[in-house]
Amino acid sequence: MRRDSALSDGTAGVSDVTRNGAAPTSTAEGAARRSAVAEEQAFLDLATARRDRLAEHLQVELSAAARDPLERARQRMLRHQYDELRRARDGLVFGRLDGLDGTVRHVGRVGLREDGEDGEPLLVDWRAPAARPFYTATAVDPQGLARRRHIRTRGSTVVGVDDEPLDGTVTADLVGEGALLAALDQRRTGRMPTAISTLQREQDDIIRAEASGPLIVQGGPGTGKTVVALHRVAYLLFAHRTMADQAVLVLGPSPRFLEYIAQVLPALGETAVVAATCDSLLPGIQVGRDESRLLAEIKGRALWQIALESYVTSLLPRPRELRLRWAGEFYVITAATVAQALASAVQGRPYHRARAAFAEQLHHLLAEVVVEQREALMDEMEEGFEDILARVDRDMRHDHHSGRTSTGSDIDGLLSEEEIEHLRDRIAENATIARFVEAWWPTLDAETLLGELLTDRTLLARFAPQLSPEEIAAVSAEPAGWASSDIPLLDALAELLGEVHAPQPQGEFVADRARRQRGWVYGHVVVDEAQELSEMQWHMVLRRCPSRSITAVGDIDQAEAAHRHTSWAQAVHAVLGDRWTAAELTICYRTPREVMALTEPVLKKAGSHNTSPRAVRSSGVAPWELTVTPAELAGTAAHAVRRLQQRWQGGTVGVIAPAERIAELLAVLSDVPVLTATQSKGLEWDATLLIDLHGIADEPRGWNGLYVALTRCTQELGQLIVTRRSPHP
Repeated sequence: MRRDSALSDGTAGVSDVTRNGAAPTSTAEGAARRSAVAEEQAFLDLATARRDRLAEHLQVELSAAARDPLERARQRMLRHQYDELRRARDGLVFGRLDGLDGTVRHVGRVGLREDGEDGEPLLVDWRAPAARPFYTATAVDPQGLARRRHIRTRGSTVVGVDDEPLDGTVTADLVGEGALLAALDQRRTGRMPTAISTLQREQDDIIRAEASGPLIVQGGPGTGKTVVALHRVAYLLFAHRTMADQAVLVLGPSPRFLEYIAQVLPALGETAVVAATCDSLLPGIQVGRDESRLLAEIKGRALWQIALESYVTSLLPRPRELRLRWAGEFYVITAATVAQALASAVQGRPYHRARAAFAEQLHHLLAEVVVEQREALMDEMEEGFEDILARVDRDMRHDHHSGRTSTGSDIDGLLSEEEIEHLRDRIAENATIARFVEAWWPTLDAETLLGELLTDRTLLARFAPQLSPEEIAAVSAEPAGWASSDIPLLDALAELLGEVHAPQPQGEFVADRARRQRGWVYGHVVVDEAQELSEMQWHMVLRRCPSRSITAVGDIDQAEAAHRHTSWAQAVHAVLGDRWTAAELTICYRTPREVMALTEPVLKKAGSHNTSPRAVRSSGVAPWELTVTPAELAGTAAHAVRRLQQRWQGGTVGVIAPAERIAELLAVLSDVPVLTATQSKGLEWDATLLIDLHGIADEPRGWNGLYVALTRCTQELGQLIVTRRSPHP
């Protein structure tokens, strides 16, 4: 399997390959090619030696114990540099730019300088501005270059080069076509590789786009959406160093997807990244049951955000007169004063933070009332009420065990500022006052609160009046446990309630700290398969990145979620409004032309108004189909998979079928993934066996699912057409 990507770093099978993949046509050309390979081998050896020396130096630096926080911060930076160099063993150098002025720059995974403090640049980091022409220069726009060279390596050996003259002669519409097509023709391994050596211009434009607001990237199958999204993370962390202090969140559609992309960003040298699904964003909360598409659609609507806000607001205490006991006496805080304190405490704060703010004000208010009453009593004392004075001295006597010198009330009966402050502290620490605040403004739990709301038809009708009686009945009848669509509701409630005691995030790395904290604010969020997000899930995304530095990639035509959105404008309007930028990937690198030709009628039946991406490669293998009866299905599928595995030895084969046939197929297919169309989203194999097309099309949003299923292969597509009934003898 391989994620919905355009490209992969890879090597050709031979060392002599021309721009179009054909063998050299003359002895002179072959000799020139061998000379170029030898030249680049010498440079790779030089760069590798320099990388090794730097890594050894950093290892020595890291062996010393850090003595203070500043030294620990420095060692974290050195550790990042060391890890980046260590991961750059493979594909250290992959490109070269020859300028019209005779300058030569090599491009690679990391930046290296020659020996010496003031050494000249030896290797340009692919993320640096100086490397951008490697991805964007064309014969029409050479950007000061005479030639671009793609260098293919296997381990520490240069195995091939692709030279592109940039002299104004247009020979191809792809950058590094030979290297690109060689990479695409490689066998799939079940893991997504990096693609920094073969990114194309429209991909690079998105990778380096500004990150100041939401960017929504539409891309059909095989256009490299995920490659672009992940390489954009690496670029942003390189270009905006402070972003690493906040970490980047990568949201994927499934754990299988996260496993598939797990090594891409570390291979690019990035560790300040948290990968998750929407279901796993809440620490300690797990999805425990499935739910119907109807309920998923209802609970995914944006109306819940307002409903939950109103629900929590209704739980705030109402202003009233408060009668508090302190030191044996009762003191009254008026309703008007309480109302003013409440308004000041709330001011947009979450429920528990507002309560903490109110409690702090209450401590001051009670102290003021106590002081005022004491002063009133002192005034009465001056008129001769010695008995009142005795009571005041008894109730308000400052800690007589402290051994302090006589001041304030010891002299004239009035409290000093220091004594008043001490009184506030005593009130704040008093357990009786704390119990009163808890009873009047109780601590709430998001899970308990949501459970009460979702099972109470009266509450649902009050706070979500947009729901019909039938929808309210459906929601309130749900069984116990959390479904996927409950997670965004829990997240919204947790945000509205706030932490009772904000935890201090622990961990050496920022990603570890961010992963443990629900309320962590990220520097950037990437959403893959973004067309599947509900409106409430979009709220989850925005909550984690209020700066709106978001990159969302997906294909609206592959949407299979329960929501009814058929355009990006519909999908994001409830949360982002019109404040987002659109971009598009138009070239299909993965799926061969032979397969893409099958997708147009499927797209039309799915209701799409988009144009399929343009396929740039041919596998030379025509899609085939075989009609079988239900009784023949399992055996025929097993035989077909074995044949595909033999033909694509060293690669991968995947099987896609309707949900109702998965169990039957798993019984006979134990060594290949057998998935529904939804589960296969974002994955790819060398060969795909597609079973029961009509059964997939009959599923909810089935034509969208069939579009997904058709476009998972990089080489060969086989189809088993299952008859609806066994033929008569």
